[in-house]
Amino acid sequence: MTTHAADPVSALASPPSRIGTRTGAQTRAQRRAKAFRALTLAAALFVLLALAGVFVSLFIGAWPALARFGVPFLWGDTWNPVKDIYGAAAPIYGTLVSSAVAMVIAVPLGLGIAIFLTELCPAALRRPLGTAIELLAGIPSIIYGIWGLFVLAPAMQAWGQPALISTLGALPWIGSLFAGPPYGIGILTAGLILAMMVLPFVASLSRDIFATVPPVLREAAYGIGMTRWEVNRHIVIPHVRSALVGGLMLALGRALGETMAVTFVIGNAHRISGSILQPGTSISAAIANEFNEATTPLYTSSLIALGFVLFLITFLVLAAAQVMLRRVSRRQGA
Repeated sequence: MTTHAADPVSALASPPSRIGTRTGAQTRAQRRAKAFRALTLAAALFVLLALAGVFVSLFIGAWPALARFGVPFLWGDTWNPVKDIYGAAAPIYGTLVSSAVAMVIAVPLGLGIAIFLTELCPAALRRPLGTAIELLAGIPSIIYGIWGLFVLAPAMQAWGQPALISTLGALPWIGSLFAGPPYGIGILTAGLILAMMVLPFVASLSRDIFATVPPVLREAAYGIGMTRWEVNRHIVIPHVRSALVGGLMLALGRALGETMAVTFVIGNAHRISGSILQPGTSISAAIANEFNEATTPLYTSSLIALGFVLFLITFLVLAAAQVMLRRVSRRQGA
């Protein structure tokens, strides 16, 4: 019986049809990859173009006011439509102070809620409480404004502000922040409304961020005798610090740009007061209240200039957040 040895070259070689099929499949895959890359690049460029378009349109609309008043427009405290004299100091002050009040109240409460839900809350209550907090974020801002005007403002006028004036108003260093008659509406009331609106974002984002901490880190910390406070203070928060800063900056951006709820309760007065109990205004509230009433081109341009300033403030906040994140990343890397 005769046997023929197999040709090693012919055994390894593939038929021409298979080679052509494989080459065609690779070509189609490369085309799909190139098309996918082009689509994602187009989406990213669209965002940049939209941002540049907003910047250019706001700058063009604000140019008459900026050319008339110059840089002093930023710190001018006069807003007189009759004489066509405008300054952005009062709206900028109200925007920054009301947002600061909101963050001072919402950040500790939001972090406490997140820590409770991830560390201390019973399993039966964790989902209902989490859902209730997320539902707060879905309430329209105008509902917060109406509630603030008809419920919170009268309560602040009757009990809240008189109590603050009689207690904190008598202190030597911070007493001026709580001086004046109790109007009910004002920068503090606007800050409380903003805190209620920002709180669900802070709590939800913080809870999701804390959930990303590996359980082994907590178990190791508890194993060496750390308390819950020490675990969260020295293990959990430092581990997610960069993501936490990013989430808080998103909440601050929401507070800076809020319009309707603030318009109802801030008082809409173009003035700067050393007391947070007194009426004031914000950039978004001033634009919402007066844009339809702008009767002169300079008046309209001044309102657009306020929007341009708010755009720049938001950009600076995001830039500061990026700088903070880079510093935190460098420290963690070191």
